[in-house]
Amino acid sequence: MFKALILDQNSDGLAEARIQEIGDDRLPEGDVTVAVEYSTVNYKDGLCLSPKGGGLVRSYPHVAGVDFAGTVEASTDPRYKPGDKVVLTGWRVGEVHWGGYAQKARVKADWLVPLPEGLTTRDAMAVGTAGFTAMLAVMALEDHGLTPDRGEVLVTGAAGGVGSVATAILAHLGYEVVGVTGRPEQEGYLKGLGAARIVPREELAETVKRPLESETWAGCVDAVGGAMLARVLGQMKYGASVAAVGLAGGAALPATVVPFLLRGVNLLGIDSVMQPFENRQRAWERVARDLPMDKLEAMIQPATLADLPRLGADILKGRVKGRVVVDLNA
Repeated sequence: MFKALILDQNSDGLAEARIQEIGDDRLPEGDVTVAVEYSTVNYKDGLCLSPKGGGLVRSYPHVAGVDFAGTVEASTDPRYKPGDKVVLTGWRVGEVHWGGYAQKARVKADWLVPLPEGLTTRDAMAVGTAGFTAMLAVMALEDHGLTPDRGEVLVTGAAGGVGSVATAILAHLGYEVVGVTGRPEQEGYLKGLGAARIVPREELAETVKRPLESETWAGCVDAVGGAMLARVLGQMKYGASVAAVGLAGGAALPATVVPFLLRGVNLLGIDSVMQPFENRQRAWERVARDLPMDKLEAMIQPATLADLPRLGADILKGRVKGRVVVDLNA
């Protein structure tokens, strides 16, 4: 028997979360059974934990948690054996497939990545989908020519999970990072992660009539989308790239094609859910090498299964700073 946060529908058809003791026979089909040690809280988790499942949960009862890290307990796939440390992000685990908010999970072997040397399972969940996405964004910008000597790199939504890790990675690699946040009280936190300066959200929150403004940014990791992304595109230096990782500010893009045509600006879409194994492995190895662990520790908010309903609601309201690490054995 093991503990799990089970989501089930009440008589009104709304999902409620309760910690229950369940057996292995309740786990879904899969090649590998993992003793889960840590999970985390992402925006998608907040949606899944909401009363209507955020449009993501297909059936109940359900176990949310789109990320987890732990130790292989059993495997029918030769790539993994008992005792191996593994991490999982994406593949719609925690949405369609039961996820990491339980002390055990059973998944397809293709969805797992061996934990790189130098990272613990706790470290991996301090990184989670947010940090993994941030690393994919940095890699994409570098693949498109970004180097520290090109100038300032903008990170929007900098105090959130993706933004926090992106700021720390970029600063560690020698980039001059400018963080955008609507929470002025987070300035000290962001500068502690390595941000050189802070831009208040209201300075970039509205589009302007001019399709191009002064060339300002050598690169950008954008977690906001919407009007802010449109505005930033017109401020990019010639040939620079924006890695789009989120839509906290809206899915619409009220922009023109002028920055692409006259400045050769690149808009790079970053997907973390269906990334091929080789790129996942490359990203996790880069995380182990290029994300300073002391900065990572400064982002961590510890939690337990019992905290998850509250944290799920908080993250949907933008009240979660940095990275939540859920200890499944606490």
